[in-house]
Amino acid sequence: MPMSVTAEPSQGLRLPSGHVTVLLGQAAVRHAVIDALDTATARRPGGPACGVVTVTSNPARTADERVAALRQAAAHRPAIVLVARLTDGLDPVGRRTVLAELRTLAATGAAVLVDDVDPVAALAVADGALRAGADGSLQPEGLGAAVDAAVIKR
Repeated sequence: MPMSVTAEPSQGLRLPSGHVTVLLGQAAVRHAVIDALDTATARRPGGPACGVVTVTSNPARTADERVAALRQAAAHRPAIVLVARLTDGLDPVGRRTVLAELRTLAATGAAVLVDDVDPVAALAVADGALRAGADGSLQPEGLGAAVDAAVIKR
């Protein structure tokens, strides 16, 4: 299913429920985007305020501790989960373990927005991506190329 993201200032940032969206762009710009989001004004389209949970970590935490933090966030049944630099300091196996848990979190219906230390690795579990521009703009980024069936020959 194609992902629909609205990032126009007049409409705010709208993320699809049940999807993992990865922020791309320069690290400082991605961090600023996450930090600038106003979790107090998060709303469902045309509806009441909704729950927002932010999950972060530090490099001293194990992959299992980070997975436990994601599961704890899911237990609160938030509409939106902001995941900030959760794989920082992990080895490749730990990184894959934590990133795989993002799919489980999205399966609960949450919209998951990820700013990861390795955004390219995070794309492996993403439904979509937003490119953060130096001016603070957000633009949807396509994942993968469309393939013309006529080009594929058996």
